[in-house]
Amino acid sequence: MSGPENWNWETGEKTIADLNQWRSTYQWVEEPYISPDGETVAAVVNIDEGVFNVCVNGDCWEADEGFEKVWYPRFSPDGRLTAIVCADMVWTLALDGTPWGDTYDYLWNTMFSADGKTIAAAVQSEGMYGMVVNGACWEKMYPNMNGMILSADGTHTAACVQVEDCGETDLDKFQSGIFSAAVNGVTWDRQFVNVWNMAFSPDCSRLAAEVRVNLYDYTLAVDGNPWNKTFNCVWGPVFHPAKGTVLAPVKTGGAWGLAEDGELIWDAKYVQLWHQMVSPASGSIAAIVAPKFGKWTVAVDEKPWPVSFDDLVTDTVFSSDGRHVAALGMTAGKYAVLVDGTPWPETFEMAWQPVFSPDGQTVAARVEKDGVYTLAVNGKVWRHRCEFVGEPVFSPDGTMLLCKSIEDGVCYRRVVALSDF
Repeated sequence: MSGPENWNWETGEKTIADLNQWRSTYQWVEEPYISPDGETVAAVVNIDEGVFNVCVNGDCWEADEGFEKVWYPRFSPDGRLTAIVCADMVWTLALDGTPWGDTYDYLWNTMFSADGKTIAAAVQSEGMYGMVVNGACWEKMYPNMNGMILSADGTHTAACVQVEDCGETDLDKFQSGIFSAAVNGVTWDRQFVNVWNMAFSPDCSRLAAEVRVNLYDYTLAVDGNPWNKTFNCVWGPVFHPAKGTVLAPVKTGGAWGLAEDGELIWDAKYVQLWHQMVSPASGSIAAIVAPKFGKWTVAVDEKPWPVSFDDLVTDTVFSSDGRHVAALGMTAGKYAVLVDGTPWPETFEMAWQPVFSPDGQTVAARVEKDGVYTLAVNGKVWRHRCEFVGEPVFSPDGTMLLCKSIEDGVCYRRVVALSDF
């Protein structure tokens, strides 16, 4: 499957599969997943006691005896279907029905490169942890691992790993630093008390991570080299796409600010600040902030939006031109979709990350309203009430919206003109 520019964008409705037939054929059918182009629907099915498989558009994978367990089915960006499978009490990843050759005591956290050609996962074997990429495992494994990531181009994997064994009572050794970051299985030269959330640079050549240098001081490290300043706490880093610098929220003097290569560029005046992002198009910086305790909003280039929420703000996203920002906010258990600080009139029981049209003028989002799922476009709710709805996709020219849904057990693919919303 190629990208959206090669998908079918003729308006109309297409029936993909009737899941009611699946439910009458198998013991049970688990949560369905729809491919990015909407042409395929898949779900884990129970064939018999202790026998599972994956059903794709009505046909099961050609596994001789099925699997003992199947979970986490996911489509790659290029449309291939993966699932984590267990047979003979060992685990691996199946790709379009064909398992990888090697097996592990456990496998989890399937990840994809931006083009979908590289697939990675975390594995555990004989009590040691590592990562596997397109079926090939790291040469060196570690006794502890977390924070696994895959670079956007698929050339590098990274994880926070424990480099040295340490007993539960050996506090001196722990405080000396037993953790590092491993890139493609090879650790940095320097070790830290802890290593957490990481990020690759846009060209995927450098790696930044949160680190704790002693029991009390935190900072960021890039390729193993820590900033020359420490802080009371830090959050996950991002690279500036144009400048190559590293941005991270830092806590100093009891408040949070935003630092660039160790120097504050947003004053430390927030109760909380995190999930910063940089627009590659405009260079604008946005972050989720709490100007006051229990009041959440978004700040863009250090200017907070005038609206705030009591429970949370999440899922911020820039338009492709960097001129607009959308997010979700929640107060009293109700979600609002916000665009440039203005909430849509209706609130929802649940909402997912907004999606901008190519020109940035239209925003679509998956939402739950009155116990059913649907789509909303610029605040207008779609007339279809669904059991499941997939992420909306705008056509390359921005005039159409691909809507993927399941209604009364039937999976539909619809291309809808924006003028019809």
